[in-house]
Amino acid sequence: MVEIRYFAAMADAVGTASEHLAVPADATIADLRRILVTTHGSRLAPMLKVCAFLVGDELTRDDAARLTPRVDVLPPFAGG
Repeated sequence: MVEIRYFAAMADAVGTASEHLAVPADATIADLRRILVTTHGSRLAPMLKVCAFLVGDELTRDDAARLTPRVDVLPPFAGG
């Protein structure tokens, strides 16, 4: 089980600030993207392509990055 936290436009798109999802033990960011599209609909696919993910203490866009117990989904932010 992984806690997914959403911020800004992603929270609006999924309708919640966080949720827990069952994922395989060796799940990656690529797996998470697929799970999120399956769970919340294909309208998320374009947004997820531009999001960054905070996995542990590392900010990444690497689809091969392994998930940790909590992952933050961060859309691009305007400004500094």
